[in-house]
Amino acid sequence: MKKLLQLLPHIRGKKIGVYGDLIADEYVYGTIRRFSREAPVFVVNYEASQIGPGGAANAVNNIHELGARPYPFGVLGTDPAGRSLLNLLKEKGISTDGIVNNDHHATFVKQRVVAGSPHSVKQQILRIDRCLPLPPDSANHRLLLDRFREMAKDLDALIISDYGLGVAHPMHLAPVIRELCRLGLPCFVDSRYSLQQFNGVTAATPNEPELETVLGRIIDSTNLIEAGREMIQKLDMQALLITRGRDGMALFTRDQDPRMIPIFGSSDIVDVTGAGDTVITTFALGVVAGASFHDAALLANCAAGLVVMKRGAATVSPEELADAIRVADMHE
Repeated sequence: MKKLLQLLPHIRGKKIGVYGDLIADEYVYGTIRRFSREAPVFVVNYEASQIGPGGAANAVNNIHELGARPYPFGVLGTDPAGRSLLNLLKEKGISTDGIVNNDHHATFVKQRVVAGSPHSVKQQILRIDRCLPLPPDSANHRLLLDRFREMAKDLDALIISDYGLGVAHPMHLAPVIRELCRLGLPCFVDSRYSLQQFNGVTAATPNEPELETVLGRIIDSTNLIEAGREMIQKLDMQALLITRGRDGMALFTRDQDPRMIPIFGSSDIVDVTGAGDTVITTFALGVVAGASFHDAALLANCAAGLVVMKRGAATVSPEELADAIRVADMHE
């Protein structure tokens, strides 16, 4: 744990690119007072709404809150959601030079209705996704690649945040990965549906269902090690960090035995929204800051244990992380 504390100051200022599906998370808040007479549904009295960073934008926000410097590469529309998300990033002091912003693409939006009765805790009761995938032949792909090539030499690493919405499609990322190899920069991948197509990257952070999709079979504690070893060889990567929910994480590397990492903190999880973004950003920052894959995984595990105790796509600060590590060290 002391090694993790010493690692935190080295994260500050690291330049991490995030290439992927920038999503506007819209939260609509209201109060439920009755059922509708028209259908068996709640009537929600609107109170407020707000736009927050989701998808790859949440990974960007996690990097920023940890004191590093994120550089997002994605596509936003000129619609209200796109303008709001772009302004939010600018207000935080995050560079938006890598974002293609035009009216040829509707911003990806995930709208969540959060409501409850007047005297109860509000909770999410409905989600509406307005996420029309970016077509493979969209001119935005070429614009995005040009911006990446202009800025790549200034980065310390790249995270590919692929939510399956077309921006980070493996077909379009091939020249990006080649450029990273040419520059000697590490590449970390979080891909919901296409992990098997990202061959030769530095590391990936799938959850168990994503691993099952790639390997075509159910994964449990009896065959996890076999599956992890097969996956790291199949994709020719240096490290594979599998997130396992209440069972913690499993780390596989080329030259060491698998490491099972128990869950950090409480198993009474509040909300897992965006936890995968926290894992890959903290893991990547740890590696870039000089940590071993194992120490970086421990740091990511701590960060994930904190963020799942918050509602929504949350983040963790270096101070929160340091305090949690100190408390854990006292109980060892």
